[in-house]
Amino acid sequence: MPPVQAPAGWSLARREAFREFYRASFGGLDGPTRTRMYAIVAGGEVVGMVRMTRCDEPGTVETGMWLGRSARGQGLGAAALRELLHAAAAAGMHSVVAETTPDNQGAVSVLRKCGAELREENGKLRAKMCLDSALPTH
Repeated sequence: MPPVQAPAGWSLARREAFREFYRASFGGLDGPTRTRMYAIVAGGEVVGMVRMTRCDEPGTVETGMWLGRSARGQGLGAAALRELLHAAAAAGMHSVVAETTPDNQGAVSVLRKCGAELREENGKLRAKMCLDSALPTH
């Protein structure tokens, strides 16, 4: 989602920007944004989002995720990414890539739990998960 000039938290501007971002992604992997998004729900509430976007490299999607602060540290990120890996495989993809910063310990932990190969490059941490091998189940 593009940055929003608003205070931290769910401001009216941030909610509207998220809605627009989400609506623009309704076309799925073959639509104009080449993106499929999923809500992360816990306790009946939406606590985050995970997405996959088709890359130019055939059979590859890039993933990104956010979780509300109150939902972090509960295993939801790894569970959501595992579900996304299964959805990507079902869509015929063979790999999922991601990018984060080396100091984003939550993201690094989730990526490792899901079997990502990690490499640092130019201050970024790049991850790749091959779907040709067994998908993570735990």
